[in-house]
Amino acid sequence: MPKYSATVRCAGTATEVFDYMADFANVAEWDPSAVTAEVIDGAEPGQGTRYSVVSRFMGRDVPLEYATVEYRPSSLVTLRGENSTTISIDTITVRSMESGSEMTYEADLQLKGVAKLLTPAIGLAFKG
Repeated sequence: MPKYSATVRCAGTATEVFDYMADFANVAEWDPSAVTAEVIDGAEPGQGTRYSVVSRFMGRDVPLEYATVEYRPSSLVTLRGENSTTISIDTITVRSMESGSEMTYEADLQLKGVAKLLTPAIGLAFKG
């Protein structure tokens, strides 16, 4: 299964960074592959909030519907995105540092059905 992981140091507090990242409607601001993102159910980030995200992948616009499946304020959010061919599990963890915070973003892409045959090629593209 293709996976992506990145960790960055942030100037903001863990709470500030988490609040921004946990609102997945912001994903188009920080993920270069995300074209659009919007909340489709839920008043604020948290368990059960759903998002519609369109990502550009290998030259195609790919819509996914994400739902927040785990939410621990200021530290961890896990979202599950799905469409007819793909499941994406995206986990964001944030921790306080002596100065600022550290954020880790991990995405685990799982292909469904016949698309599973493309897993090796997708894995290469996913690594960028």
